Amino acid sequence: MHEMALTQGVVDAVCEHAAGRRVHSVKVEVGALCEMAPESMRFYFGLATEGTLADGARLDIEGRPGTAHCNSCGAEFELSELNLSCRCGSTDVDVLSGREMKILSIDVS
Repeated sequence: MHEMALTQGVVDAVCEHAAGRRVHSVKVEVGALCEMAPESMRFYFGLATEGTLADGARLDIEGRPGTAHCNSCGAEFELSELNLSCRCGSTDVDVLSGREMKILSIDVS
């Protein structure tokens, strides 16, 4: 159920930023390592916005791949899931990106 909590956080931030204005659309960027299915986020967004300034708003989701650095071979590579192993076979990696969730834009009137 972390999807609901994360989506509720987005809705809370959007409504606070809207400052009393009606929200028509929200665009978010979700990292691949957040393990947030776009369908789930849209579903919970609909629930979380009921009765708020964002009720009926459209949610646009942009996915962002994760990246990691291998401490064994020095390679930087893309991650699409939490499979933290490099092509060289090492699992000694540092995740550089992909866990972020950002509100990119809010359309209000």
